[in-house]
Amino acid sequence: MTTTLRPTGPLSTSADGARTRPYEVCVNSRPVGTARIETVPEFGTKVGRIASLHIEEPDRRRGRGTVAALAAEEVLRGWGCDQIEVSVPADAEPALRMTTALGYVERSRNMLKDLPAEPPPLPAEVTFRPVTQEEYDAWRAQDTANFAQNWIDRGLTPAQARAKAESSERRFLPEGLATPHTWISRLVREGEPVGLLWLGRHTSEEGEHSAFVYSVEVDEDQRGRGYGRALMTVAERIALQAGERRIGLHVFAGNTPALRLYESLGYRTTTVNSFKQLL
Repeated sequence: MTTTLRPTGPLSTSADGARTRPYEVCVNSRPVGTARIETVPEFGTKVGRIASLHIEEPDRRRGRGTVAALAAEEVLRGWGCDQIEVSVPADAEPALRMTTALGYVERSRNMLKDLPAEPPPLPAEVTFRPVTQEEYDAWRAQDTANFAQNWIDRGLTPAQARAKAESSERRFLPEGLATPHTWISRLVREGEPVGLLWLGRHTSEEGEHSAFVYSVEVDEDQRGRGYGRALMTVAERIALQAGERRIGLHVFAGNTPALRLYESLGYRTTTVNSFKQLL
């Protein structure tokens, strides 16, 4: 039996050059599922994504998904892509096994926590305050550079990483400190800054929103003293004050100390994001 992808709609191209197309997964011309393939505009034009892949229950566990994923890779090669990414729900174990078998490497994961009814106590020796404009300007330049380097370390070219960093800034901080639903705070101990938190609001495709930790950074000479945990406590307090009931974050693969901290605070992995170079 032959598993193929059959287009069910035209190839759509947006103003920024992003492409997307829906498909049926077919076995000898018999539909057994659906797929959607797209490019990722925030990375430029050479990174693609399997946005969705669904196989109907009677045809699962027969390798249909694996062959469909390989066919999607061929489509993206034809579009000029040299890398593909997938995001898989953390509880979708068969899909996670499939991506590993196909050579995908975990790049990051998304995590989520249900907030308690009452804000957690902040350690007695620290407080927090909004950043000043001067602090914001200095932090933003460095944070953008660090963010881009994290992507370079995990498979993007410098140009792709720079495009991603610039796209994120336009999307999440379009008005700088005046961006609505944005809180950028300094953690302070005895009058001296020791860390910084960027918290915002994230809205899902379904319209649900939650607080989101976009950046948490302890000053280099202050690390190892529990300030990372204190910053996460600040995030929960601000989120609750803003009326949020959940808080999410994104953590890069290999950042084991951060992952352990988040897990100890009650965050659970919701999505595993992986990538593969297209040779």
